[in-house]
Amino acid sequence: MNVAQEFEPLYHAARRLDLRGDTGEAALVTITRTQGSTFRRAGASMLVHRDGRLVCELSGGCPQRDIVLRAQHAMETGEPVVVAYGRDSNYDVMIETGCGGELEVLIEPWRHPDDVQFLDAIESLRTQRVPGVMASLFAVAGRALAPRPYRLIRGNDSLWTNIGDPSLRMQVLAGMASQSPSSSSAMATHVAHEGHRYDALLESLHPPHALVIIGDGIGADMLAALSLQLGWDTTLVSTSEPDKQTPAGARHVVALPHSLTSTVAFDHQTSAVVMTHRLERDLAYATSLMATPVRYIGVIGSRQRAGQIRAIFPEDDRLHVPAGLDIGSETPQEIALAIAAEILALRNGRLGGPLAHSQSPIHP
Repeated sequence: MNVAQEFEPLYHAARRLDLRGDTGEAALVTITRTQGSTFRRAGASMLVHRDGRLVCELSGGCPQRDIVLRAQHAMETGEPVVVAYGRDSNYDVMIETGCGGELEVLIEPWRHPDDVQFLDAIESLRTQRVPGVMASLFAVAGRALAPRPYRLIRGNDSLWTNIGDPSLRMQVLAGMASQSPSSSSAMATHVAHEGHRYDALLESLHPPHALVIIGDGIGADMLAALSLQLGWDTTLVSTSEPDKQTPAGARHVVALPHSLTSTVAFDHQTSAVVMTHRLERDLAYATSLMATPVRYIGVIGSRQRAGQIRAIFPEDDRLHVPAGLDIGSETPQEIALAIAAEILALRNGRLGGPLAHSQSPIHP
């Protein structure tokens, strides 16, 4: 669940389940450990419905078919299970898919409303745009905890848990304080308590990335459509009410440069792109954005315009003008792709060059 843009479809699918306790309606599959080259990292989750429908597929390259079959079996028995894929077990599946690495998954069938309560706690943090950390104690001595994992979710000023033992709860909190995962990862760990050694997964929780697009042309619409496909919160800003329909799922607000920051909320998980095609107006909006905590401020325009804009803001490295990666973009759709790719590369600490020329891990 450490991929923020994947949470929303999974959460909505979970809320539509009819959990009455008699049968397993779905099962949550979470990668708990990886080693070597795998298609997804620890923390990635997939929801498997009883009829085989999938939400947030892990990857066709992972042993997904075998995982789905095991998830459907877990729904029948009602028993969670930990399954390892590697040299010591299920190695034939890994050879068949060509992953080259090893991984472990937790499969937890959902039968009762209590099984999905932790999702509401995550959604509450997302709605408030507050980061957090989730600890999941899922196994002891290699056997999955039943009927569900122990979880503890901590935000800045909030705490949710289904751990009833106060001493175990304090032990988990102490572990979270001393070994919280980095901002973009999950980490496998252990919690020792009263003679038991729990397998645990620590995950960073982040609000969804937000993109504010200032402009009212086709380029703004194309960027908004792509932003929505990426699962980003998307806001379109213009100087007047639009004479066309806003892309479904995007918010539209009317705000002049001087009222921008009082009309739209900006935080560290927000990027902004200015594309009004008017130099003075672009400069006015960029000036307002400089007073916000956004990490990326993109402005489209020619090389000449870019030089004029950079001369006014020479010290701020958040400014990207012309916005976008150099991929030879020509059409509004291609320009939107170049801008979105630059934002994604910046958020993941990448340069945006060819993977074939990079020695860094493919997954951040």
